[in-house]
Amino acid sequence: MTIRVLLADDQALLRSAFRVLVDSEPDMEVVGEASDGAEAVRLAGRERPDVVLMDIRMPGTDGLAATRLISADPELAQVRVVILTTFEVDDYVVQSLRAGASGFLGKGSEPEELLSAIRIAAGGEALLSPAATKGLIARFLAQGDALGDHRDPARAERLDALTVREREVLVQVAGGHSNDEIAERLEVSPLTVKTHVNRAMAKLGARDRAQLVVIAYESGLVRPRVD
Repeated sequence: MTIRVLLADDQALLRSAFRVLVDSEPDMEVVGEASDGAEAVRLAGRERPDVVLMDIRMPGTDGLAATRLISADPELAQVRVVILTTFEVDDYVVQSLRAGASGFLGKGSEPEELLSAIRIAAGGEALLSPAATKGLIARFLAQGDALGDHRDPARAERLDALTVREREVLVQVAGGHSNDEIAERLEVSPLTVKTHVNRAMAKLGARDRAQLVVIAYESGLVRPRVD
């Protein structure tokens, strides 16, 4: 199957470069380009892409607002948003994950990383690695003065719907471990871990693995550490 990609960036030169890169892959195609967030939302509704590469800073409706609008639309539930950011550590990235983005990618990444990120997002996984996502979230959630009290009582109550094993798996996911690593740690099969992850996502209303990490921290199940 061909992965349909929407490009959203206010710089035409970058969009052209991304288009050449994406269209060069036999399993991908660019289905639209947007120069601002409002246009990205309109095109997402019309083209129904699998993945949106979304610049975080654009004039008018920025990438954060556009991500929130796309994620809130039930008809676009299968659309995955990958935030493109100039800075690896950026508080907007955490807000984007909360708004429903599947992850983040630095604009300085190698072409192979970008293509891999698109495939991972299209498959419903988090970007780029669970460890990278967890590390970024932990760093910012630890800064209470910047983000306020990150513990969400409502989300903490929703954890009651999880089984003991699902909680254990969620803790491991928030710890940045892959399904294979979690399987080894808990002495179960990777398929069993995947099943627990999917059930936890369904019960907690998480779109993907990145959202599970956010919920684990915001609910207080996992406490951030800054080394």
